[in-house]
Amino acid sequence: MNDAQVIQWFPGHMAKTSRALYEKLNLIDIVAEMVDARIPKSSRNPLLDKLIGTKPRIIILNKIDLADNNCTLKWINFYKKQKNFTLCVDCKKGKGINLFVPKIKNILNKKIEAKNAKGIKKTLRVMVVGIPNVGKSSFINRLSKGKKAKVEDRPGVTKGNQWFIIDKNIELLDTPGILWPKFDDVYVGEKLAFIGAIKDQIMDTENLTCRLLEYLNDNYQSNLIDRYKLENCTMVGKTGREILSIIAQKRGMLLSGGKVDTERASIMLLNEFREAKIGKITLDSF
Repeated sequence: MNDAQVIQWFPGHMAKTSRALYEKLNLIDIVAEMVDARIPKSSRNPLLDKLIGTKPRIIILNKIDLADNNCTLKWINFYKKQKNFTLCVDCKKGKGINLFVPKIKNILNKKIEAKNAKGIKKTLRVMVVGIPNVGKSSFINRLSKGKKAKVEDRPGVTKGNQWFIIDKNIELLDTPGILWPKFDDVYVGEKLAFIGAIKDQIMDTENLTCRLLEYLNDNYQSNLIDRYKLENCTMVGKTGREILSIIAQKRGMLLSGGKVDTERASIMLLNEFREAKIGKITLDSF
């Protein structure tokens, strides 16, 4: 098996963003932490626990359409056992979005009732946080139905904090995605790279794709075989680079002289994984 890539990436604007989040917390009633359902553990920023402190929090598992359904159910149960509020959504199709406002009101019901008893109409303020490219802006666009947060399928698009009114007496604060300074577990860094939370330009794409192929061969082999027509190939014991070469040949990705174009095949494979063309896949296990 290829060695895991050691990935460290913490631009200066992320340190600034972390400070800005902390400074805004006194304005906030609840934090909506968005994670990628394909990596519901690895896409949680460990710094947030310290930043958020005792503020109420709801964990939103986005991109459930791309994740293994059985694994998603297990992760929901896991977080519920930890006394965490959860919500599953598919921001592109809008699935689960309509449950967000009722859920927030239910979580903050005691605070709302206390304010109502004093004749005060409480405006609930929600801070949306998460790593880059996890879908925060798409989530807010679905909720706001008016002014749009900028959306693009690459990390680092939201540059500053933005407020949105999404319902009567409910406001959302959109924040730029932040990673953390050091990935203590190199496999966490890889998983973030697999889903596109880290810019592809700083990665060794071929090595990364080989690592992904090895994971898929071990855990979702039938998906690989079906997608790339590998029925007549012996997959047991194959390295990621060997599988990459076979798929490149199957797709006719050849350079002059018949040499396989592994660079082109790597880009194709990463894109197809991220678009769930290889199937619904979850990378985090218990």
